[in-house]
Amino acid sequence: MVLLAGIFITTLDFFIVNVAIPATQEDLHATPAATQWVVAGFGLAVAAGLITAGRLGDIYGRRRMFAIGLALFTVASAGCGLAGNAEMLIAARVVQGAAAALLMPQVLGIVNVLYVGEQRVKAFTAYGLAMGFAGVFGQLIGGALIQADVLGLDWRSIYWINVPVGLVALVLVPRVIPETRGEGGTRLDPVGTVLVTLGLVAVVLPLVQGREQGWPLWTWLSLGVAPLLLGAFTLYQRRLAGNGGAPLVDPALFRERPFSVGITTALVYGLVNAAFFLILALYLQLGHGMSALDSGLLFIALGVGYFLSSAVSGRIAAGLGRQVLALGALVQGAGQVVLVETVSNTHETLWLIPGLALTGFGMGLVMGPMAATVLAGIGARHAGSAAGLLSTAQQVGGALGVALVGIVFYDTLGDAPTTGTFGDAFVNGLWLLTAFCAVVAALVQLLPGRRAGSVAVGAAAEPAEAGVSVGRVEVPA
Repeated sequence: MVLLAGIFITTLDFFIVNVAIPATQEDLHATPAATQWVVAGFGLAVAAGLITAGRLGDIYGRRRMFAIGLALFTVASAGCGLAGNAEMLIAARVVQGAAAALLMPQVLGIVNVLYVGEQRVKAFTAYGLAMGFAGVFGQLIGGALIQADVLGLDWRSIYWINVPVGLVALVLVPRVIPETRGEGGTRLDPVGTVLVTLGLVAVVLPLVQGREQGWPLWTWLSLGVAPLLLGAFTLYQRRLAGNGGAPLVDPALFRERPFSVGITTALVYGLVNAAFFLILALYLQLGHGMSALDSGLLFIALGVGYFLSSAVSGRIAAGLGRQVLALGALVQGAGQVVLVETVSNTHETLWLIPGLALTGFGMGLVMGPMAATVLAGIGARHAGSAAGLLSTAQQVGGALGVALVGIVFYDTLGDAPTTGTFGDAFVNGLWLLTAFCAVVAALVQLLPGRRAGSVAVGAAAEPAEAGVSVGRVEVPA
């Protein structure tokens, strides 16, 4: 539960802040550009730091890095709640994002090392459930907190809620989580760290800011430089590994087909969910004039579907293997098609419930088994960096998805939007997301073996590598 608490509050903060943006902007007299950075600063820090953070866990211990990340996230949350102006809030949000980046890959790394067989399936299912619930119910939780206005905190309550959760989890960390790390003697790669951080910033920054600023020249220059930086990073990692050094990301990881195909699949699936939540919220709140709380109540249908499929995804994966990911992507796509038909034929929002439930059911079939499939067979030495790569692929995919779907959505919306044009924009966005789901289902077929997923989802990692201490403590997932 401690690990899940950490991943829940960090994922929740990615989604919940959108609900509080109007109140935040009014209270702090923030400019539109500053308001954008309240959201973008967090996401940018997360995406840029995940790979390095995963490696830090391999070197210095994953429990230690998890605890440091959780402590920093808790302090930064208090800083957000105390912010007296937009600049202070942006700074605290960037620190929050860096802390989340430090924390998130440690959760996957610890689970991948400590659990085997059936317990591993359950642990990854619980991980997917926590992430999904944070995303699905983020808007509802945020709307409820702001509506309740506890102690007159208004929008600040969405940050203060993290503080007691973080403090309780910190007390429990040394008691319930054993320390794990990679082989002794592993060290950080400073050149690789700089190259990959700059490369990821060059990718993510224009994606999160480009549309709002009208895609100025700097966004295209940044996107043009990004492949050069990431290419230099790749070449340096290969050279370092060839000379017997300790690269930030061992190129040997990508020689394993399940990992390389799995990372690509995770990247493409990352295009779907963040964009889906965004255009659904815009359609409900701006297209239908619903409050954050009222639109959040509709997200319950999505959550019910997600909960039901997450509860059985492990058993389905045991029977279908890798195809559980393809099934989930296709079910999610089918749910989005149902939403298209609903929006095209009625303006009554309650009729969205069946499509939302089916979409959520598909999400649940993908998100838990995804991590287990990608990280199957990754030994303790590289568990942290592999988890960091997986989380990075999902974050970059989310930013890219929001950018691509945002272009389609806002181009359709035009300069004088009405309820009808919001519906058209939502429909066009859904068609693009459905195409992404189909690509995910196709990529799953490239995973090796007819039943590769049955091995991937339930396989044990290598817990007996040198330098790993799993102890006898049972870690609740």
